[in-house]
Amino acid sequence: MNIRAIAGASALVIVVAIAAAALIGPRQGMSATDGNLPRVISVSGTGEVNTRPDMARVSTGVVTEAATAKEALAKNNTAMAAVIAALKDAGVAEDDIQTSNFSVSPKYPPYQPNQTTARRIVGYTVSNQVTAAVKNLKKLGAILDTLVQAGSNQIHGVSFDVDEPKPLLDEARKKAVADARAKAELYAAAAGVSLGRVVQISESSSVMPPQPMYRMAAAPAAAESVPIAAGQQTLTSNVSITYEIQ
Repeated sequence: MNIRAIAGASALVIVVAIAAAALIGPRQGMSATDGNLPRVISVSGTGEVNTRPDMARVSTGVVTEAATAKEALAKNNTAMAAVIAALKDAGVAEDDIQTSNFSVSPKYPPYQPNQTTARRIVGYTVSNQVTAAVKNLKKLGAILDTLVQAGSNQIHGVSFDVDEPKPLLDEARKKAVADARAKAELYAAAAGVSLGRVVQISESSSVMPPQPMYRMAAAPAAAESVPIAAGQQTLTSNVSITYEIQ
């Protein structure tokens, strides 16, 4: 290739490079348009309120087995009717008792490694469970005893809650906003600027379940009420706030 051809090729490369630069534009962070970016401070704040739960939800039920599905269901219906009646007699309102699970499943003999024939059904299992809202925690231990005595052979757990969480969540929200404002003022003072108006607020809130969480399996009826530890409930609000910089 002669000198004239090399010069022509070099000129072409330069033209292509200039055209590419024009298409890409100035790199971010280095252009004069940076002065058009909004002058804002964005912060997040957290507010928490701790309280003692004032209600509990009990998951309880009956599991029955029999040679036929019809027989297992009949036994289960009788036992569950007694369990629900015991809940109502203990002061749990009918509207606070809700069926949470119902199932009918076949039973098979234990698996044999060298078995060549199909496994045959040897019986049926019926499970019926309800969730009951207990709004008087002083009665909770006695209710658990009553359920076992009434025939419940499955109590899957007790979860605690706050019946009316909104006032407590509102308090947590105020604390979250105050926390965000304090952070924004700190950053503004450190940067030598002043805060302007709020331009955006976003929020997320949650209710953390208390610990410990009481669980029990079927057990013989006890002479005394089941001991209950309700713990504390934590209600949390998280906010993100954007302020203008003056």
